[in-house]
Amino acid sequence: MAANALFKPYSQGNLSLTNRIVMAPMTRQFSPNGIPTADVAAYYKRRAQGGTGLIITEGTTVNDKVATMDKNIPQFHGEEALLGWKHVVDEVHSAGGKIMPQLWHVGMARVAEKAPYPELPSAGPSGLFKPGKQGAEPMTVEHIESVIAAFAQAASDAKAIGMDGIEIHGAHGYLVDQFFWEGTNQRTDSWGGSMENRGRFAVEIIKAIRSATSPDFPIVLRYSQWKQQDYTARLAQSPQELEKFLTPLNEAGVDIFHCSQRRYWENEFEGSELNLAGWTKKLTGKPTITVGSVGLNDDFFGAFKGQGSDTRSVDDLLERLNAEEFDLVAVGRALLQDPNWANKIKENRTEALETYSGKSLATLS
Repeated sequence: MAANALFKPYSQGNLSLTNRIVMAPMTRQFSPNGIPTADVAAYYKRRAQGGTGLIITEGTTVNDKVATMDKNIPQFHGEEALLGWKHVVDEVHSAGGKIMPQLWHVGMARVAEKAPYPELPSAGPSGLFKPGKQGAEPMTVEHIESVIAAFAQAASDAKAIGMDGIEIHGAHGYLVDQFFWEGTNQRTDSWGGSMENRGRFAVEIIKAIRSATSPDFPIVLRYSQWKQQDYTARLAQSPQELEKFLTPLNEAGVDIFHCSQRRYWENEFEGSELNLAGWTKKLTGKPTITVGSVGLNDDFFGAFKGQGSDTRSVDDLLERLNAEEFDLVAVGRALLQDPNWANKIKENRTEALETYSGKSLATLS
């Protein structure tokens, strides 16, 4: 079943993939002063050689001084960084892979004193890290517009160096998601208030990227209901609310929605077995990527605490994929440890589902 479901070619618009396996973006902080090195290129090339259909890079920050939380997180601006990413692209393509950068602004998740430009306050729609936790003044409209332009420029640069599309990080309580989330967006102007206004920041980013690239350049949007600040937070309590949230983003030009759940097998709404990716595809008609503890019985946060996780059968995942509930499957920890995971699954080598059981992120390379 794995070969039938995961290894069918996939084509959508200008994007053609050899299979349905996506490498999920995972922050690594291995790019000194924001510049991706030859080691970064080799890291991604190994995953392409190992059979991964599409690589979405670790979060790469757009050109705003307070976009990053660490000097070793890669940036996607500046001549030196873009040359480094060009080398990454060339190496992945030489191995037959496809790759997109995840464009990122961390927003209020940045701890100013630990980040570059510590004298500058972090940025958020209302300066809130989470409801009730104020960390800065609200962003000015001028700053909002400059960040939108920075996303568009990063996408334009990605296209110029040969990337196969881009992903906007709109999940997990970072800047774009802070605009989405009513708990952190308390603005009373046209960038806050209603669900439509809270989504405007992302809509304008999508439109600006489309204008700066081309009609056929793939735009992926990653979003989540949960936040790192609150696992129980939800943007939408019902399918009707989710449709209201997604429709403007869909119409703005998203090609693929990357739907982040802590556990992909959990139903999104009562009365339906569809997960978040399934509901998103049903409501938008667009392709979706599912993600969340693929092959494991627990989410990835425990790994940061040194906890392991037992393996979990992927039979239900494959059944859902065969039923076209979603189109692509993003894999995180398995590919972090084992660059050949995809090929092992294709060859029905069961150690691919055992190799990272009981190991923490601290042990992975």
